Amino acid sequence: MTIQELLLLEFDEEMASTRRMLERVPEASLGWKPHDKSMTLGRLASHVADLPNRCTVIIGMDVFVRPVNFTPFVASSAKELLEHFEKASGDARQALVGLGEQQLPGMWTLKFGERTMVELPRAMALRRVFMDHLIHHRGQLSVYLRLLDVPVPGMYGPSADDAR
Repeated sequence: MTIQELLLLEFDEEMASTRRMLERVPEASLGWKPHDKSMTLGRLASHVADLPNRCTVIIGMDVFVRPVNFTPFVASSAKELLEHFEKASGDARQALVGLGEQQLPGMWTLKFGERTMVELPRAMALRRVFMDHLIHHRGQLSVYLRLLDVPVPGMYGPSADDAR
């Protein structure tokens, strides 16, 4: 099996798990947050839905410059949240299909304006800046759902809410 095939297997599993989590986000609670220092549920879920775009960017360019005045995507409805995720994850999968193994050791850089924030080999950027980041925030999202008493789907096995 090639590295690309392994990446696609993991990607497909993680996107299916992410979709299950996003499907549970209650539209009526998008403005809720568990603490003053926390993001709202809508902002966090939107971030999770948007993270596959990082995969596309990491594969598609060597240097990504995020403008200083960047405004993140924030869904106004559950439907918009899922539509955004479907497009972002579809684009990311297409980028992974076109990924050449020779691209993996190449350097990838993230900048905010003129300031370099991250400079990593592309393979590590795919892991840290995309996949680990998505899994981290998806875990936060599961806690938000639990606090709202929304059944949490299992990710790597059954959750306490899954039928046994």
